[in-house]
Amino acid sequence: MDPALGPPEAMAEKRDELTPMMGQYHDLCERYDDALVLFQVGDFYETFCGAAERTARLLEVTLTSREDSTGEYPMTGIPIDNAESYIEDLLEAGYRVAVADQVEEPGESSGVVERAVTRVITPGTLTEDELLSSDDNNFVAAVARGPGDHDGLPDRDAHLALALLDVSTGDFLATSSSSEEAIADEISRFDPAEAVVGPDVRAGRGDATPDSSVPDDTDFFPEDCMVTPFDEAVFDRDRAAETVADYFGAPDSLLASDPEIRACGALLEYAEYARGSESEAEAEADDERESDRLEYLTHLRRYDPREYLLLDAVALRSLELFEPRAVHSRDDATLVGVLDETASALGGRKLRDWLRRPLLEPDRIEARLDAVEELNGSVRAREKLQELLRDVYDLERLIGRISRERANARDLRSLRDTLAVVPDVRAQLEDADCERLEQLHADLDPLADVREVIDDAIVEDPPIEITEGGIIAEGYDGDLDDLRETARDGKQWIDDLAERERERTGIDSLKVGYNSVHGYYIEVTNPNLDSVPEDYQRRQTLKNSERFVTPELKEREDEIVGAEERADELEYELFRDVRKTVADEVERVQDLADALATVDALVSLSTVAAQYDYARPELLERDRERGERGLEIDIEGGRHPVVERTQASFVPNDARFTDGQRLAVITGPNMSGKSTYMRQVAQIVLLSQVGSFVPAKSARLTPVDRIFTRVGASDDIAGGRSTFMVEMDELATILREADERSLVLLDEVGRGTSTADGLAIAQAITEHLHDEVGATTLFATHHHPLTEVTEQLADAFTLHFEVDQADGEVVFRHEVAPGAATGSYGVEVATAAGVPEPVVERSRELVAEAEDSPHAGGEGTGTAVEEPTADAGSTASRTTADGGDVPADVAAELRALDLGHMTPVEALTELDRLKRLLEE
Repeated sequence: MDPALGPPEAMAEKRDELTPMMGQYHDLCERYDDALVLFQVGDFYETFCGAAERTARLLEVTLTSREDSTGEYPMTGIPIDNAESYIEDLLEAGYRVAVADQVEEPGESSGVVERAVTRVITPGTLTEDELLSSDDNNFVAAVARGPGDHDGLPDRDAHLALALLDVSTGDFLATSSSSEEAIADEISRFDPAEAVVGPDVRAGRGDATPDSSVPDDTDFFPEDCMVTPFDEAVFDRDRAAETVADYFGAPDSLLASDPEIRACGALLEYAEYARGSESEAEAEADDERESDRLEYLTHLRRYDPREYLLLDAVALRSLELFEPRAVHSRDDATLVGVLDETASALGGRKLRDWLRRPLLEPDRIEARLDAVEELNGSVRAREKLQELLRDVYDLERLIGRISRERANARDLRSLRDTLAVVPDVRAQLEDADCERLEQLHADLDPLADVREVIDDAIVEDPPIEITEGGIIAEGYDGDLDDLRETARDGKQWIDDLAERERERTGIDSLKVGYNSVHGYYIEVTNPNLDSVPEDYQRRQTLKNSERFVTPELKEREDEIVGAEERADELEYELFRDVRKTVADEVERVQDLADALATVDALVSLSTVAAQYDYARPELLERDRERGERGLEIDIEGGRHPVVERTQASFVPNDARFTDGQRLAVITGPNMSGKSTYMRQVAQIVLLSQVGSFVPAKSARLTPVDRIFTRVGASDDIAGGRSTFMVEMDELATILREADERSLVLLDEVGRGTSTADGLAIAQAITEHLHDEVGATTLFATHHHPLTEVTEQLADAFTLHFEVDQADGEVVFRHEVAPGAATGSYGVEVATAAGVPEPVVERSRELVAEAEDSPHAGGEGTGTAVEEPTADAGSTASRTTADGGDVPADVAAELRALDLGHMTPVEALTELDRLKRLLEE
């Protein structure tokens, strides 16, 4: 545990001697010893001792001290009004934050003000809008193990279970599998901000204690995911089952395995823990579960990963679904970036969920496609819907705040304003023809009763504070109206008082005023003090005047203040009642939010389709007569959805894969378009299974079960793995898990090792994918001999990208054509990359020598030119074109370079190294 957390040692040694306030701080630190406690003192959150020193350094705020009868303690404070920005910095630094608020007014306390941790803020349990991204979910995960090791689902003894909860929206999911890789893939798919683990899952980092008796599960979680070991008692099966039952009913009817029950129960208790408590009494009442209950958690959805197109972390990254691969790319240079024309946060999250989990069931896909097509053809309705949806607030998070009793009056008005939009949204779908839009029309419940309650109770423009009055509308409550009338009458009497007293006293300069310390008063300047009546009672003396009260003024003041205080108290009670009434309709609000989100996502897909000339894909069923190898991809004029947005022009290309043509070996120089082509095929397939139109003239596609990618070179320096090791690890996964229902993309596999080894590996992989796996495969390679291998494989074929040469320069046409490339154009690409001319010229000489050499294996063989031996008449040096001598060892290295089959970066690196050797 971080020494800055937990009870400060300086206080622990003299706990019984501490002042009541510092005793409170010590006890809260002890109870929340895994978090940094922010302790409210007036308008600031304070930390003390080691936590203060750590906080001051992290937040770059002043370190001060507090001194009392028991000693002097370091202290650091942050203002409550803008605490969220500081809390965000603490979260980014890897801390959990326990916010200890004053839960009673200082004036109401006979001793120390009571404080309680009202929320525990962690990366996975955020509910504050200021700390959350509006366009994506923020999940906390829980992982639990089971005793079984069986294949298939459902399975009551499934080996590993995953639960996922978005505390801000109430989205709650669960799954399990006997495959650890499958669970790791699901974690990658949902990218949780935090993972809660029990004793049977080793965290591998954080506060977990390494234990060799349980597997090392570090690789389950992304590097930026906070891993939180939690109370092992909450993972107990019986306790977890009771927790799940409290929320959703019998867990055995909802979940498929004991590990799923344990993961869900633990996650629910963690969410309750993060909610905090309103008082010490509540915190200590462990048996009063109702006080901790999160009422807005109304749905637990168990799913099987195999119900969706599977995308592991490598595929998500390679296909740039949510993040661009290039460091300096635009933030919107992603698939979601080009598809997201949603008008609301609800729609944005829904669209991301669809991309995260593309469908497999043709009927569900066709239902979305029907809706997109109808909206695409109804321009006026589509544009009107988009306009209306811009006025939709984030209902999921809004109703969550309302249910958690953290919503203010403005939040209720925001809900009301959204409900006011719903009838118009329904009207735009009233004449819908397709079944999906008809169903959405029925699902759009306007919640007229909820809207009416808010309309009647809450003023149109309420203040932010909910305890200072001004939020309940006139006419809503008779008692409140009477109190307000009393206060108004009293203020009117006071407004008239100055004129009456001027007439009575003859003091023209007499004024009536008010301040928060002395209340109402009558002010008389010093020259007029002789005219003050006897019934004036002196209240305050100033330099140039004195202030007085009268018995009648004091009585009126008591009436006004008393009425206003009682009115404020009553307003707060009434507001809480209204908020509770709305919170009771949480499930209806959530259902409405889901319907609005779906409409928004469909409108977004149809808008993109209309603006960028996307076509509706035709879905093909697998040919059962030919078996499961009946996958087909037939794309005419396909385009890369992201690249076409960033370039002035884009060259469309066809892609045709049938049962007789399942494996394509693609050749051509770098920058000719191989990688873009492969990715666009995969993205078109993925988009079609999302239910989107696709960037193509036409597309006929059989849904695939999984997309695998091995695209681009990368290494894992921190993990001690080279580029080649990472490549082989990813390939092993593909070869182990791909089948005839998979789409596989391979880009330049084997280039991380020697040419001979790389070619051997590439050929073996090609043969295995063709003969044993049967996956639809696109294999881009610089190993030209691989194209010859396709002649021995029945379902393999070759493609290449056309290149023109003009005046010694390469012109990329970016057009794919049948057959193998005639050359790699490595030297020409090096020229385009800016390699110095002398190096390029020498490269051309060496390529010419390699082609003429009797030892050369011919174009595309991948065989390095053998170095002549001394007995064959080699000399110690060689004369270059400019008359200089080349050392024999450098000449030998140059001759050995296989420039025709090196990437531009590899060629540039090698040639630059040899050039430096010549200059030494």
